[in-house]
Amino acid sequence: MDLNELIRQVTEEVCAKYTGQQTTSNDYSPASLAKYIDHTILKPEASVEDVRKVCDEAKRYHFASVCVNPNHIQFVAEQLSGSGVAPCVVVGFPLGATTPEVKAEETTAVISLGAKEVDMVINIGAIKSSNWALVKRDIEAVVNAAKGRALVKVIIETCLLTDEEKIKVCTIAKLAGADFVKTSTGFSTGGATVEDVSLMRQTVGPLMGVKASGGVRDYNGAVAMIEAGATRLGTSSGAKIVSGEEQKSSCINCGVCSGTCPTGNVTICKTAY
Repeated sequence: MDLNELIRQVTEEVCAKYTGQQTTSNDYSPASLAKYIDHTILKPEASVEDVRKVCDEAKRYHFASVCVNPNHIQFVAEQLSGSGVAPCVVVGFPLGATTPEVKAEETTAVISLGAKEVDMVINIGAIKSSNWALVKRDIEAVVNAAKGRALVKVIIETCLLTDEEKIKVCTIAKLAGADFVKTSTGFSTGGATVEDVSLMRQTVGPLMGVKASGGVRDYNGAVAMIEAGATRLGTSSGAKIVSGEEQKSSCINCGVCSGTCPTGNVTICKTAY
């Protein structure tokens, strides 16, 4: 069976059974959420001291990882040594528009500097062009470069895709040997939603990882993502989440939304635009 036919079959099967329902609710204590959290600092202006603070918080709360840009990964690996918190790095970030060969070289470089987890941004243009062979080659390049030395998470940027495209790229990520699929970079038009996480979980099955990233800012939001099927949460609000703090947000009329808030955290009220 060729790749396109396999993708077609999986897409039809998932669309036929997908209901958007969440899993049965469990009793999550705030502290129990620490193991889900990839404590993240990806803003371009982050200083060494900013990154050091994030590492210290991750060690204090026993988060799963600290996720940074490649320029900080060696420092993070040194800071986290012996802590049980994994050094995590982004590749092809935030656009995913470099070639598979460049992403493979970047992966090799960051692993040599101590990365144990690699979050790659997929070639979104290839998805929109239905070039599924290139999408698969893009993921395989990073998976092969990691060669079992680091987990690979594939950022699919859900806010830019149709449901059918999400199903197809998640299927390819699984076929290519990635360890996780991940919703978002946090640098596009929207972040993680419960519906997208649920769809991704339905597509990849129970064993592959699903990471919700972008807009996960408080305890209730974190639990909602986990209940939908997330096994990791990419967030810069880890300390707030494990303290059980609830996000108190209101619409700021930013003008970015088109029907729903891209953060998923507020009810919009278009009064100024």
